[in-house]
Amino acid sequence: MRLPRLIRLLPILLIGLSPVAFSAPEQQADDDLPVADIQTFAEVFERIKRAYVDEVDDSTLLRNAMRGMLGELDPHSTYLSSKDFKALRESTEGEFGGIGIEVGLQDGQLTVIAPIDDTPAAQAGLQPRDAILRIDGKITDRLSLEEAVTLMRGDPGSEIDITILREGENSPRNVTLTREIIRNESVKSELLEPGYGYLRISQFQNGTGQQVLDALQNLSKEAPLKGLILDMRNNPGGVLDSAIEVADAFLDSGLVVYTEGRLPDSDMRFSATPTTAAPDVPMVVLINGGSASAAEIVAGALQDQRRAVIMGTTSFGKGSVQQVMPLGNGDGVKLTTALYFTPDGRSIQAQGIAPDVEVVRGRLEVAEGNDFGIRESDLSGRLANPNGSQEPRSPSGDPVKDYQLGEALNLLKALNVLDRRPAQTQ
Repeated sequence: MRLPRLIRLLPILLIGLSPVAFSAPEQQADDDLPVADIQTFAEVFERIKRAYVDEVDDSTLLRNAMRGMLGELDPHSTYLSSKDFKALRESTEGEFGGIGIEVGLQDGQLTVIAPIDDTPAAQAGLQPRDAILRIDGKITDRLSLEEAVTLMRGDPGSEIDITILREGENSPRNVTLTREIIRNESVKSELLEPGYGYLRISQFQNGTGQQVLDALQNLSKEAPLKGLILDMRNNPGGVLDSAIEVADAFLDSGLVVYTEGRLPDSDMRFSATPTTAAPDVPMVVLINGGSASAAEIVAGALQDQRRAVIMGTTSFGKGSVQQVMPLGNGDGVKLTTALYFTPDGRSIQAQGIAPDVEVVRGRLEVAEGNDFGIRESDLSGRLANPNGSQEPRSPSGDPVKDYQLGEALNLLKALNVLDRRPAQTQ
């Protein structure tokens, strides 16, 4: 393909319209395509075609250009091949072959955000902020997020070797994992003590809302609940509708979340319905630096409506909404189209939800204020918080081994004691 022909074809390719007449850059209207930049793009394209050490077909180059165009917007916008599109759908439906891990890019480095409960990654002890240096010997620093995810997924029973570097360690460590079918039941529940329930949500999938309703019914079978701990630590988020359904299980009115974007249909408001499974049970919600996106929607709604005490450490801070848009060729685009806000109008983008009561994982694990979990604000190219800098607000199921869980249970008991105190007369 000769350079002049490519320059003539690019406007058609980029805007899907009939050919346009080019004028000099200084004569362009504000909404015209930048001719000089298109000419530069065409020149780079042509030089790769002529001089690159290996022959590359036009389709591959153009898809790579589209990936780069989306990838430079923010960490969550991306071009999805048909295979990636299928993998994303499998993830939201809760079943896929892999190791069970949520990853992101921090300064270009593939990094663990959170392992999913009861998966090979969690059982092998992978932790948030572990840097993944190699996957089956392949260096990750030049891989896109989608390429890395594709490498980690595979047939159940097959092995995968991962090289990680942990925060505070000088030498990498190799971990061999066996892939499994990840049937991620996103909700687990149990009674910690008579009357005190524990509800763990590891991820928000299609059906998570109904699973929460079923779990609440089971917890209160023998007797009404005196208190409930909702554990969303290391919950990477997921489906927005499920987050709204979960918040609605504990709220009987008021706003849950609203979104704002450039397109009219990006501005949406979601409110609680009067039908509520557990409107009056005292609640403590556990979050940490691995609690992101949909988990932050739930925590923010319950915090703003004074429905629960939020305990733990500051959450991840992903306050953006992505839409998955299918393309005519079978591929797709995941594009950030809006920001979401808590009922009080707070954007958590790159800020996170600050707990009402800060409790780190263990008494001696880290010094106060030094939670080493990766957050949205650490990611390359992340969106800024539209509200600017904000001042923070003043998984074992075993409260003996889990210090944060034990403190949450103690707080619930204290709240019940205060409720039983007689009112003082003046």
